[in-house]
Amino acid sequence: MAEATTEPHPTVTAAVVREHAMALPMLTRSVGLSRIQVRRLLTMWSWSGDVEDVVLVVSELVTNAINHGRVHGELLDLRLAVLEDGSLLVDVSDPVTAFPNFDRVITPGDEDEQGRGLRLVRAVGADLWWFLRQGAGGKTVRVLMRPLG
Repeated sequence: MAEATTEPHPTVTAAVVREHAMALPMLTRSVGLSRIQVRRLLTMWSWSGDVEDVVLVVSELVTNAINHGRVHGELLDLRLAVLEDGSLLVDVSDPVTAFPNFDRVITPGDEDEQGRGLRLVRAVGADLWWFLRQGAGGKTVRVLMRPLG
């Protein structure tokens, strides 16, 4: 989905059975902290997908939020939600409402300096889109990852 929308992605119809959210400072050290927390949570939950792929996805999304969505004094929000079909939603929210050139960023050329992280997200088989946050302001970049087998 290339444009911002307030509607949920059409493929997300399963109910949430387990979720965890955390707020992180928009600092580089939050990238490592998010990787540790995500690996720990998904291992505790015995999530049946590729945990290391999720760790990579979270690392890229948190890095992007810090680099492109930083507003002094604001936090980024990270949410993981396991759906009843075993899929995993990863939401990273920041206070900036814009996501310029989303189409171009998710499909960069080999010479492009930006967008390589989101290309990695798509390379691990994740669905990727973004939408404006209701009430809180800003945007959420959402990834849907499916379990193995």
